[in-house]
Amino acid sequence: MFFSFKYHYYKILLILLFILSSCQLQESSKNHGILFLENRSNKLVINKSNKNDVIDIIGEPHSKSFTSEDKWIYVERTLTKGKYHKLGRHSLKTNNILVLDFDRYGILKEKKLFNKKDIAKMSFSKNTTENELAKRSFVENFLQSIKEKMYQGR
Repeated sequence: MFFSFKYHYYKILLILLFILSSCQLQESSKNHGILFLENRSNKLVINKSNKNDVIDIIGEPHSKSFTSEDKWIYVERTLTKGKYHKLGRHSLKTNNILVLDFDRYGILKEKKLFNKKDIAKMSFSKNTTENELAKRSFVENFLQSIKEKMYQGR
């Protein structure tokens, strides 16, 4: 039962090689939207760039404003794997939103870049909108309550 290093040298080397081969040199991440949005937005010049320049540099917008076609919105979001104390859950690395305003001639007049800290400071309305179309009828509500009572004990 004596452990001898010279007899188990190749086994230890193989196990060590297997462990080190599973290490990643690059951080794994999931990207959504336009990558490097902040760098691309720095190339845009207010009162000089037009809509065609923006499409060449950044691409088509993710969405446009409901009220006018002259407000374009771009999104960049990157999720990474969490550290050991987060048990591998995804954590938000970058969350940038770029809002571009154009005048009626298509010239860029204003650009706003919101990062993760700016978005956290924003306040949103707590009000909710009632949807009359999504309400269930009396029969649907009745059948749903019977279903809940039937399968409640299981």
